[in-house]
Amino acid sequence: MLRDVLIYLSENNAARKFSMHAPGARAMARRFVAGETVDDGINAAKALATAGFGISLDCLGESVKSREEASHAGDTYVELLERIATEMLPDGTPLRDSTNVSLKLTQMGQDIRSDHAHDDQSSPSAPWPRPDNWPIIDRGGYDEAFLRANLGRVLDVAKRHGIFVRFDMESSLYTQRTLDFFQSLWNAGTNNIGVVLQSYLTRTAHDVNSANLQSVRVRICKGAYKEPEPVAYQEKSRVDSNYVQVMQTLLSDGNYPGIATHDEAMIQATKDWAKAKSIPTSAYEFQMLYGVRRDLQNQLLREGDRVRIYVPFGEAWYAYLMRRMAERPANLFFIVNAVLIESPFGGLMGKGKHK
Repeated sequence: MLRDVLIYLSENNAARKFSMHAPGARAMARRFVAGETVDDGINAAKALATAGFGISLDCLGESVKSREEASHAGDTYVELLERIATEMLPDGTPLRDSTNVSLKLTQMGQDIRSDHAHDDQSSPSAPWPRPDNWPIIDRGGYDEAFLRANLGRVLDVAKRHGIFVRFDMESSLYTQRTLDFFQSLWNAGTNNIGVVLQSYLTRTAHDVNSANLQSVRVRICKGAYKEPEPVAYQEKSRVDSNYVQVMQTLLSDGNYPGIATHDEAMIQATKDWAKAKSIPTSAYEFQMLYGVRRDLQNQLLREGDRVRIYVPFGEAWYAYLMRRMAERPANLFFIVNAVLIESPFGGLMGKGKHK
């Protein structure tokens, strides 16, 4: 029930406007969001890289409906990639050695409607294989030419500097479209890209096999959208068991997978499988969210695991924060605690308890 409420709030415009202007809201968000500017993202990335982490920078935004907004997102990613390529750590190591980027296709224009219905190109000649049991629920009629041009200039800069780009996965309405578009780029020779797959979707084992056959780099996560049957498992136990299954397939047959989780049971299952199959820690990495379980992030690093931190920044932090709380309700209690500590009653609680 709490998860459903948080997901609803993440999509509610009135709640978004109220929360983004509430006193202290931005200060609270800074635990989980690096800031609102490219400088903020770069500074957070440099601090984490100096500590030994890998980083994936993400300029927040999704479901953009205008070409102007999408073009602005493209401009921001071009600027971000150029900064990653030129920034150096205090020891002289290039930031790009440890840093890549993540983006959402709807942020780049995948939701912008085509001016001419016959211009729709949402079904490429060699699409990503669709599972037999996956319903046709994808939205057509978008301006793929615009998306391809806007994203293309971002990918050109990334390729020139040797920086990897991950396509984040959104709700099941976009799953096939995202994978089809990815496939068209992959087939055309753009191979410094990867995808995200979600273990709560019933199709994911199929998609992991398709990715492994092509040596596509996959980040596997549980998923943060409210999805219906039959496209998604509804019980946590099914989501978890599917996560373990696809994690094992990725570690055994995949191309440097990202195991994205804060669930200690999933982390231990990954370590156990890698040990049982003599898979070195250099063959995969754990991926965790900025500000979430920093104790666990540091512990994994001390134990010799590779850990990449997903570092979001930008003005569209509200929806992101709501979804992170939906994924892990403990995050909600942390934020409530932060609100109380930063309130006029904070002194009564003892500010030293806030970490």
